[in-house]
Amino acid sequence: MMRLRFLGTGTSTGVPQIGCTCPTCISTDLHDKRLRASAIISVGDKNLLIDCGPDFRQQIINAGAPSLDAALLTHSHYDHVGGIDDLRPYCYAKENGFPLYCRHDVAEDIRNRVPYCFRKHLYPGVPTFDITEIDDSPFTVEGIEIIPLPVMHYKLPIVGFRIKNFAYITDAKTIPDSTFDRLHGIDTLVINALRKKEHLSHMTVDEAIEAINRIEPRVTYLTHFADAIGKQTEVEPTLPPGIHMAYDNLSIEIPE
Repeated sequence: MMRLRFLGTGTSTGVPQIGCTCPTCISTDLHDKRLRASAIISVGDKNLLIDCGPDFRQQIINAGAPSLDAALLTHSHYDHVGGIDDLRPYCYAKENGFPLYCRHDVAEDIRNRVPYCFRKHLYPGVPTFDITEIDDSPFTVEGIEIIPLPVMHYKLPIVGFRIKNFAYITDAKTIPDSTFDRLHGIDTLVINALRKKEHLSHMTVDEAIEAINRIEPRVTYLTHFADAIGKQTEVEPTLPPGIHMAYDNLSIEIPE
């Protein structure tokens, strides 16, 4: 069995959103407290981090600070890479730096945002990274085959990832036919569903359900929610069978 832990299931503002007094933001239900979207997929004794947002330090402590072998980055928006510097305790255990796998544009953005991590003469104690730039071809991390899942975040090309019978997609607005082909036969899907109302760059709940019906996984967990999605206890019962709202710190098992 593989295991997935949701470190965060919120959109870029998180939930509650600063200053908002909507019913979701003032909810006392912990299911409605959402840090920025991220997850750990465990395959055997290897743990792969998917995205590393600005809440990473709090998230990884909440998770018990497990070992991490590498990070897979979907794109370079701040809510998905803003916690890169907080990987430094994991960097110290890696002789050549902590491994990051991402597209070329994401690698360039990271080098520009934390240039002190890539200088010839490093300041003592700074985190160091070993970046592997990926394209649409499958690649291997710690003996685990990863299949990139190209999707469009409005006009920005980004990637999700397939690992065996599991796929993780976030921030997608549209999915090309070639990526649907790569999703054939999966058991467990994680996919974004920002809210019910139309949005420029993220799938709505209905758009996510349409994609799910085409993919036909056994079970799906929605993620990357805005406060406008509503309360977990109110939205979850309205979803079709086999589709669930993920929530922070949820852990699930995935058949290989």
